[in-house]
Amino acid sequence: MADDRDDDVERERTTIVETGGGGGGGVLAVVLLIIVVLVLLYVFRGQLGLGHTTNVNVPDKVDINVNHN
Repeated sequence: MADDRDDDVERERTTIVETGGGGGGGVLAVVLLIIVVLVLLYVFRGQLGLGHTTNVNVPDKVDINVNHN
């Protein structure tokens, strides 16, 4: 009879889910992706127009002709 009474009792159940602490994989992937992009930008900076100096040629003298009427 004791077993019959236990079936009517409502019990609270808790489920524990262990993640194993593996949540850092996504962060590591993002950091590696950023590093790869920066390295590629550094390697191809010449083709992309980054990092090289711009030379502006300024003449030593400018000839101006002014006609008065």
